[in-house]
Amino acid sequence: MFDNENKELSEHLVTINRVAKVVKGGRRFGFAAIMIVGDNKGRVGYGTGKAKEVPEAVRKATEDAKNKMIRVHLKDNRTIHHDIVGRFGAGKVILRSAAPGTGIIAGGPMRALFESLGIKDVVAKSTGSSNPHNMIKATFNAFKESESPKSIASKRTLKIGNIAEKKNTKSKVKKNENKWIKNQSYIQKG
Repeated sequence: MFDNENKELSEHLVTINRVAKVVKGGRRFGFAAIMIVGDNKGRVGYGTGKAKEVPEAVRKATEDAKNKMIRVHLKDNRTIHHDIVGRFGAGKVILRSAAPGTGIIAGGPMRALFESLGIKDVVAKSTGSSNPHNMIKATFNAFKESESPKSIASKRTLKIGNIAEKKNTKSKVKKNENKWIKNQSYIQKG
């Protein structure tokens, strides 16, 4: 990586776990760390590291996270484009896009991940495993499944405007149906 790129990265320590190795003379203790690294502009990565001392484990995890960075498509540089469900092992996370001013409504490792990514408005729920490893991997699985309107348009060989038009016409039809249903119920009562 380039030196100037590393200065812009934000690092979040998710968890440190003390691990033990049983040997003939007793137990040897070490530490396992999980780090999240992001540039607050749509790139994020997670990494794990183990060592006999905490600072060394954190350093290894940070290097691993920098090597595993992925790009996530953001809507208006503040939220995700659509609702997504991500799964990994027994962990399941549900990510929903949110209106401006909502903030980050998420717990545990997901909050650190969204802050590093640069997401400002999102609602997230974790069901299943509360293990930080599984939650982070399930969230990354959700990010890999997410798509931007631009990528969908290129797959369908359409223009972005055509996709947005179809979405708007469906909502107008739905509103008209609701008005019609309300009028019918009013007529039946009267």
